[in-house]
Amino acid sequence: MANTTFNGPVRSENGFQDISINATTGAVTVDATFGTATSVTTLAATTVTATNVTATNLVFTDQNHPTTAAINATATATAAEVATGYITSTSAAATTITLPTGTLLGAALGATAGTTLDLFVDNTAGANTVTIAVATNGILSAAAAAGSGAGAGLLTVPSGVTGIGCFRIMFSSATAYVFSRIA
Repeated sequence: MANTTFNGPVRSENGFQDISINATTGAVTVDATFGTATSVTTLAATTVTATNVTATNLVFTDQNHPTTAAINATATATAAEVATGYITSTSAAATTITLPTGTLLGAALGATAGTTLDLFVDNTAGANTVTIAVATNGILSAAAAAGSGAGAGLLTVPSGVTGIGCFRIMFSSATAYVFSRIA
């Protein structure tokens, strides 16, 4: 069968299958099935690489973080620690975590303008507040800057059961980011 290139949307009422055919036996193997939910239901490859992917209203329902970073004293987080997306703190003393420079974090993430990273700071096991600060080429969003005065409400994470904060790091270039609290 010939290869076909389409210029426009391709539609199916029953999904699509990506197949391969064994050159010797002629056996057909289904490598991936794309169903009516537009999701990959099977995948033969062990590594998937996506380039230039854009999406609207993309929702991640499984936000597990296999790697986390623990910062239990005032320090500057490394780019690798921030790149995990999840930092824990169990300190009894007030702790300030300064984010890495835009250059270091951008290099670790391979960032370009438009790259975003959600960073969770978990202080549920801590006994005092955690405050987040930005370094060179890190800029507080207008909302975060407005709340960073007395009490630094938008940049602090309380201890105890309410002690989880979610922050978004949005890159305006490969070496500069805007930092906002989103939850």
